Amino acid sequence: MKSANASIIAGIVLMMLGVLLMLDRVGVLESGAIVAPLVFAAAGALFLSVFVRRREHWWAAIPGSVFLGLAAVITSAELTGSGASAGFLFLFMGAGFAAVYARVPANWWAIIPAGVMLTLAVIVALPPAFQGTLIAAVLFLGLAATFGVLALVPVRPADGTGTGTSGGGHLRWPLIPAGVLAVLGVIMAIRSSELLIPLDFAVPAVMIAAGTALVVYAFLARTGKHSKVRGPGQPPSGLTGPRGKPG
Repeated sequence: MKSANASIIAGIVLMMLGVLLMLDRVGVLESGAIVAPLVFAAAGALFLSVFVRRREHWWAAIPGSVFLGLAAVITSAELTGSGASAGFLFLFMGAGFAAVYARVPANWWAIIPAGVMLTLAVIVALPPAFQGTLIAAVLFLGLAATFGVLALVPVRPADGTGTGTSGGGHLRWPLIPAGVLAVLGVIMAIRSSELLIPLDFAVPAVMIAAGTALVVYAFLARTGKHSKVRGPGQPPSGLTGPRGKPG
């Protein structure tokens, strides 16, 4: 059944490409601007169909988003001619990594590249007048928001099946880079608005932010407000031995 479906899809794609090439040969339309986006879009749709079938196929969201992003970039560039069209690639890739986490919460690492890609998409979409320290401010604040989200969302440890269906908690370590990056982003934002902060004060401010993040991390660890996320194969707290008997 699966081989028959694959043959049908491949046959339809080949027929569409053949029709476009035939129209190009007779001078009805220029297929060069259409074929590439269609090929990338078809490849992306194929990977997404693999992604939605089973939870174990979460990896297919990454190449699928890349191909769809390339199709969007080419189409947008042909229609508008704007250099900001490259932002569509980062936007689709960010959505792809976000889909990986949404599909399998054990893949918490996907939140980091998702935030990075979405931040780059915002930077590419900024008007040309936004340059210098303002770009750095957007970058630092976007990365800070990424680690902040990673600290807030529930994270499920892997349960050995690849689906991450067992219980979990919150990660604490992302609060440290989130705090440092947020301070750097605020400093860059203030400098870009010409309310200049001397660099002599920037370094101590970063040190204060890092110290504050460490104190918050230690406080949360001591009070136990965030449950620890364990890796695969590690027994829950208070259990030892291969069969999970009380120690």
